[in-house]
Amino acid sequence: MEIITNNRIKATIKYLRAFLFVSLILLILGMLFVTGIVIYAKSKGAPPLAVPQSTLIYAEDGTLIGETHYGEKRYWVHLDEMNPAVIDATLSIEDRKFYKHHGFDYFRIVGAVLADIKAGAKVQGASTISQQYARNLFLTHDKTWHRKITEALYTIRLELNYSKDEILEGYLNTIYYGHGAYGIEAAADYYFGKHAKDLTKGEATLLAGIPKGPSHYSPKVNEEAAKKRQKLILSAMVANNYLEEEELETIYAEELHYTFGSAKERQVIAPYFQDEVKKLLERQLKLDQETINTSGLRVYTTLDPKLQSIAEQQIEETINPDSEIQVGFVAIDQHSGEVKAMVGGRDYNESPFNRVTQAERQPGSTFKPFLYYAALEQGFTPSTSMRSEVTAFTFDDGKARYVPHNFNNYYANDQITLAQAIALSDNVYAVKTHIFLGEDVLVDTAKSLGITSKLAKVPSLALGTSTVKVIDMASAYSTIANGGMKQEPIMIEKVLDHKGEVIYESNPSKQQVLKPETAFVTTHLLTGIFDEKLNDYTRVTGRTISDQLTRHYAGKTGTTKTDSWMIGYSPQLVSAVWTGYDRDKTIDLTAEKGYAKEIWARFMEEAHKGLPVLPFKAPEGVVGVRIDTDSGLLATKDCAKSSRLTYFVKGTEPTETCTGIEMIEKEAPKETNEDEKKGWFKRIFDWF
Repeated sequence: MEIITNNRIKATIKYLRAFLFVSLILLILGMLFVTGIVIYAKSKGAPPLAVPQSTLIYAEDGTLIGETHYGEKRYWVHLDEMNPAVIDATLSIEDRKFYKHHGFDYFRIVGAVLADIKAGAKVQGASTISQQYARNLFLTHDKTWHRKITEALYTIRLELNYSKDEILEGYLNTIYYGHGAYGIEAAADYYFGKHAKDLTKGEATLLAGIPKGPSHYSPKVNEEAAKKRQKLILSAMVANNYLEEEELETIYAEELHYTFGSAKERQVIAPYFQDEVKKLLERQLKLDQETINTSGLRVYTTLDPKLQSIAEQQIEETINPDSEIQVGFVAIDQHSGEVKAMVGGRDYNESPFNRVTQAERQPGSTFKPFLYYAALEQGFTPSTSMRSEVTAFTFDDGKARYVPHNFNNYYANDQITLAQAIALSDNVYAVKTHIFLGEDVLVDTAKSLGITSKLAKVPSLALGTSTVKVIDMASAYSTIANGGMKQEPIMIEKVLDHKGEVIYESNPSKQQVLKPETAFVTTHLLTGIFDEKLNDYTRVTGRTISDQLTRHYAGKTGTTKTDSWMIGYSPQLVSAVWTGYDRDKTIDLTAEKGYAKEIWARFMEEAHKGLPVLPFKAPEGVVGVRIDTDSGLLATKDCAKSSRLTYFVKGTEPTETCTGIEMIEKEAPKETNEDEKKGWFKRIFDWF
């Protein structure tokens, strides 16, 4: 008996030793396995957290004006940009031990296995937030062992390389809430038309229940099921001490107002401008379309929603809805170069072609200010006079002949001043000036102002016969308005990546390309198209809109058979309008010929409401004197009725009076040499 007992003891000890040995081996193997996994996870490094995210485009006031995505709305917001109830509700229903485990909740896994065995089917999930995030980031949702193992490895990599807050933030920004909305910000926007930080507790807790099954728990699909799950979540929040018991019913009873995406879908702001912004992201930041559309950029632009709305409204109200005429409009702050509004056509859905940045059209007489600035630099003054009459010009070594015509074939058949030539838009004066200066001068001046189109060195260039872009013309006028300081048009202020880090910030260069005093004289000359004090006011090109204007404006009209322009500015804002047909159809209707001017006048007046009325401020080196508009000489009481305050570069102002000239002419003997009586410009052009 004793021998048997001893044998049993020895057998037991042997068994225990074997068990301990095997256990030790298994423990070592387990430790090696775990160590191997950790080493593997560490060696693979931090997995990238980038997922396709919508790029958001903002106006200057922070208004969201557009977004890019491929049918899946994805935005990234930080935890502190979410209502805390979103976080509490999600943790309560999805993973209450999230901050205590290391990626896997083993007790929950065992419980889920037992529940599945008992039910004979898979009825309970055990995935933690970390596991779900790994699946959302990197994997398909198939149920193979390979996927499950890969998910576990990704989960370990997440836990080893990121903080709990980073994982939770990522999860809440990538989980699917149904109807194309990925992440809590997109869900808040779709279901309630607001930001995640602005959700109420009732809204937050209802949204937290949707990811369990968006096709079943979406309130748009089944509000009753959504409310039942919300009740379950609220109870879990009470159990986890996120809510007091008495709060539950109050939150549950909260009346919810759904938008289901309609708030954003109704609002399409400045689509032509947005397209141009995307093109700039390609050119300036060297980004491809995939990156622009899906990398979660935050693009802050210069657009002023108020001015954009005014522009669109005035275009819609001015142009006959039955007309096929098109429009290009842009407004620029001349001091900063910022584009404040842009309309590239009547209907973006019908034609996304941007007539501001893509089309090239003949600018007509709106090109003349560049010529007259150059003339002022070459010794002309506002009082320089030439004869306006039908004139034939030959060029190309006498092989070609050109005869410009004035609007309605009106000619003064007398001397007119440069100031009158601008106000009346006299074509003969312009071509004479152009040829006198040399055809290279106008081309060089226009190029220095930012005109990018090819310009033909021909006499008719003075009348705007070479095609140009609306944006270039607006930018050139902005330079004149800004005292000759050139700035490229700016549409993007800064760009942030999905982490909120600045990857681009506007730092525009400025270049003084015009003399400030000459630029100001040019500006003041351009006020003449609205001035009733000019002795031929009935023919100044801005008279049809001058009665609408209540401020100081400078501007120029331009008309060809196929194009109608109005470009002008106040001391605060520049705007340019082109109207015409896309396929070079002539503008025949009288009403259509006036669209550009009407849109411009109405926009400028509405845009300046509430702003101080400012004059154009003369720089040093400029002197203002009262001039007889007919002769261009100093006004006296005898010619005061037709006088106008006119600015000159200091030292170029007239020294003779209108009365003095008249007396000299009366006293001059008849036998005076005819060449001496002629002005120097008349003598130069006698050969035409």
